[in-house]
Amino acid sequence: MDFENLNQEGRILWNQKAAFWDNLHGEFGNRFHQELVSPSVEALLKPQPGQQILDIACGSGQMSRRLAALGCNVTAIDFSEELINFSKKRGTPQGNPILYQVMDATDEKSLISLGEQKFDHLVCTMAFMDIPDLTPLFRAAKKLLKPNGSFVFATAHPAFFSNNPGFISEKNEVDGQTVYTHALKITNYLSLPPIKGVGAPNEPAPHIYYHRPLHELLGYAFQNGFVLDALLEPGFDPPKPEDAKPLHWTTLWQMPPVLSGRFKLTQP
Repeated sequence: MDFENLNQEGRILWNQKAAFWDNLHGEFGNRFHQELVSPSVEALLKPQPGQQILDIACGSGQMSRRLAALGCNVTAIDFSEELINFSKKRGTPQGNPILYQVMDATDEKSLISLGEQKFDHLVCTMAFMDIPDLTPLFRAAKKLLKPNGSFVFATAHPAFFSNNPGFISEKNEVDGQTVYTHALKITNYLSLPPIKGVGAPNEPAPHIYYHRPLHELLGYAFQNGFVLDALLEPGFDPPKPEDAKPLHWTTLWQMPPVLSGRFKLTQP
């Protein structure tokens, strides 16, 4: 796989739609972020005022702003110059100033230049599936963390929200009533090539998704001295009848679209 060219193409695509993405998430993130991603990440991270946190692939900065508002000292990086520009424009309405830098999460040398054993925590939200090669990131991560630090992530759940889920809605009659059943159809899991997905509705450009089964995704961490010491699978609450959408993650509330976890080094 040509990681370098795939990564460069991904950077171009994200720059093209940075304005759309910034508008989609606004100041605090969209519903997906507010109800699933941020609460699960914060529960695992347990951020404390004064801690040094590196936000990897920060996008338009909603997690960075949240952590800064909690009193953390945040360094935020992304390989998209345009996303970093939008993040800077939003500033830091509350809390400590955020240090934004354009930096590629696949550039091990640049990551390490941020400072060995500088950070109490690393965080990466909904970006593992956008990065073509996670090996350099995890090699750098073990050098960036302070002793007893943690690396908290949230990503598209590889068992459900992978590169090929089909949304299914069935209509049946049960005991004299019409009943609708919603489900996912998964046709591949162990091996899937990168694909260009449409992302959110009306995005001006697709972006490249990289599917990894659990053993592969977690294996990057295990191979670099990390252990997984906590795992969450956040899903939406059951919808009220008036809020139900036929083909949407909110009606598939038994299927968690997000996988969040916490890595720690075995030998700090």
